Amino acid sequence: MSANRPAWMGRPSPVVRTAKAVALTVVVLLVIFPFWTIVATSIATPEEVIANGGWVVIPTTLSFSAYTDVFEGGVITNALAVSAGITVIGTAASLVATIFLAYALARPGVVGGRGVLLLVLFTFLFPPAMIPSFLVVRETGLFDEYAALILPVLINVFNLVVMRGFFQSVPGELIEAARLDGAGDLRILTRIVMPLSKAVIAVVGLFYAVAYWNSFFNAIIYLDDSSKWPIQAVLRQYVSQGAALTDTSEQTMVNSPQSVKMAVVVMATIPIVLVYPFIQRFFTKGVLTGAIKS
Repeated sequence: MSANRPAWMGRPSPVVRTAKAVALTVVVLLVIFPFWTIVATSIATPEEVIANGGWVVIPTTLSFSAYTDVFEGGVITNALAVSAGITVIGTAASLVATIFLAYALARPGVVGGRGVLLLVLFTFLFPPAMIPSFLVVRETGLFDEYAALILPVLINVFNLVVMRGFFQSVPGELIEAARLDGAGDLRILTRIVMPLSKAVIAVVGLFYAVAYWNSFFNAIIYLDDSSKWPIQAVLRQYVSQGAALTDTSEQTMVNSPQSVKMAVVVMATIPIVLVYPFIQRFFTKGVLTGAIKS
């Protein structure tokens, strides 16, 4: 019986298992070490950061002065609030728009459905350039408004295709039975299709949330008032150009600029790191099923 099994179904030898364990350990260390260094540098004392050339792996004395400077400045807390608002509102709006459009494109016989699908795929192959996008945002009155960070990127084509493929996997018999009972499309979508598609909705929702949270280029282009910038735009401004967190943060910049920078990086990274473990279990089921069925 075992002799007829394919090679990938057989139990690997001890040498192969050891090699996989070593390789996995190396990959994990390569992923964790940079993040650990950033966290360690952010909680080290200014003197230790300077003495170690700007980076600390194991701090000898813990100091949270960098985080105190970050919160006292007001810029980072405001940017975090802006990012949280954009992420929550943008993710909700994008999910609603993607779900409705994906369901419409997944149903056979929809008038104009194929044309709309081809138009959507065309935007995926030929995305708009920066100058036309800027002109559209300005002419529609979205310039220097938070809506400019949401509406132009409301629907992601990849997420739409994945969700459409998942919706196509829902048995047509269920939908037909619901129609015979007098249910309309909205009721079918909310009572039958969406409960069966929790995995792909969770995955697509995380994709949207990460995209909104990490977006900084659109904020720099479309928001003229820097006080409206989200955390990633502020992070780029501060880390890459050494901008001060407040008008009176000269002392912070002189004492320990690196630890404060790393504290900002940690503040910008930790929300997604905390959310991801709760949705990670949906990834394989959601993405693979949607991709295979599409």
